Amino acid sequence: MLDHKQTEELTDHEAELYDRQLRLWGLDSQKRLRAAKILLIGLDGFGAEIAKNIILAGVKSVTFLDHRNATELDRCSQFFIPKEDIGKNKAEASLPRAQNLNPMVNVNADLDKVDDKPDEYFGQFDIVCAMHCTITQLKRINRACRNQKVKFFAGDVWGGLGYVFIDLQEHEYVEDVSKSKKVTIPEGGEPVGKEKIETITISERRTETFVPFEFILNVPKTSLSKEEEIYYMMLILLNYREKYGEDPLPNERGCENLKNEASAIIKKYELGDKINNLVESDLYGQLSPVCSIVGGIVAQEIIKAASQKHAPLNNLFTFNPDSSYGIILKLGY
Repeated sequence: MLDHKQTEELTDHEAELYDRQLRLWGLDSQKRLRAAKILLIGLDGFGAEIAKNIILAGVKSVTFLDHRNATELDRCSQFFIPKEDIGKNKAEASLPRAQNLNPMVNVNADLDKVDDKPDEYFGQFDIVCAMHCTITQLKRINRACRNQKVKFFAGDVWGGLGYVFIDLQEHEYVEDVSKSKKVTIPEGGEPVGKEKIETITISERRTETFVPFEFILNVPKTSLSKEEEIYYMMLILLNYREKYGEDPLPNERGCENLKNEASAIIKKYELGDKINNLVESDLYGQLSPVCSIVGGIVAQEIIKAASQKHAPLNNLFTFNPDSSYGIILKLGY
């Protein structure tokens, strides 16, 4: 889907602005990145962090889709929205500061509900990243993206924990590989000299296959690592949102509805008291440092997918606030 800007040369201003990136991943990758049209659904602090990174990287356009108004909870991490704009639409209030990051990127706000968008709407983008969506919405958007060859990302941050899911369908990319090669060094004008081993870097084209979002839901316990508590929390909180339409609020800490969703997953996976500390932890709002970590992962993977440079993450990343580290899982295969 990437447009003709892939073949256009960078302007002098672009070459100066993106100089460090050109040195990192090369001209062709930057051209592909410059042609990418991105849709971000849900402009909480997590979405703002993703937007900041991809706008600075120099994509073609970023569209914010969010019908909700900003609340006091957004002040935890949504740095695009000024204090005086609390109560206004999140996408619209985020627009001025986001655009100021990079005038060469087209940043747009869409105030519609995601459920009001037909499947064809998602086909105009190269990458769709869905946040703060229900399971039903994620399945539907992912299906629409697959039908139109659009790369799909999903993710969320709840308090101090978070996840990222990626479906690039069949993705081709270039990976730089180091290889050893024997070379001969001539001595004293003689045609035959000493041999030495030299390391060279070559680019190899590779392909990776992904599965849709619905394939990673409720996988067998045997396919999970022993330390994967956040996967269970992801299911609990997505199930809660699916049933009640929203996430639990700070004044609902320890509410029966959340306990019931947690009990169902704990019973299904025979977890005992393994995740009780996480169920009782701060799952409310979005902590800024966690948005920075998990949002940075999403932005990194969007840039890799759009530029077709470096191996992608396949297919689930989770961040655990207790251990302060992330785990990559490959589920649904």
